[in-house]
Amino acid sequence: MTFIEPSFHCDYGFNIHTHGFAFLNYNCVILDTSPVHIGAGVFIAPGVCLACSGHAIDPVQRAEGIGSSAPITIEDRVWIGANVTVCGGVSIGEGSIIGAGSTVTKDIPAGVIAAGVPCKVLRPITEADKLKPEEISF
Repeated sequence: MTFIEPSFHCDYGFNIHTHGFAFLNYNCVILDTSPVHIGAGVFIAPGVCLACSGHAIDPVQRAEGIGSSAPITIEDRVWIGANVTVCGGVSIGEGSIIGAGSTVTKDIPAGVIAAGVPCKVLRPITEADKLKPEEISF
């Protein structure tokens, strides 16, 4: 149960693993030079880039084409906002929300709202975040 809107681009495809319902919205890019695990109930907004690959910091090595790669794990029920970049080696904990335009360079724990460049935890998600019945629309 993985839904992918166009246009979708990836390096290999065989390194991308979904673990239940997942929705990847328009213009998603996954540079899957290492495994990418996308949990159940994950929503990925338009313009998101999951980038396992990196380049050498040393300019001589970079000119020689030397790079790096590290896996990405997105746990269950995560929501990633529009135009977010998730870098290699990062895990995003269950139920967390990543705000639009963020660059995630370090692990994000479960159950939080995180945003920014670089992405930082803003606050936990609490019962006060639940919509009231009159606020719900479909």
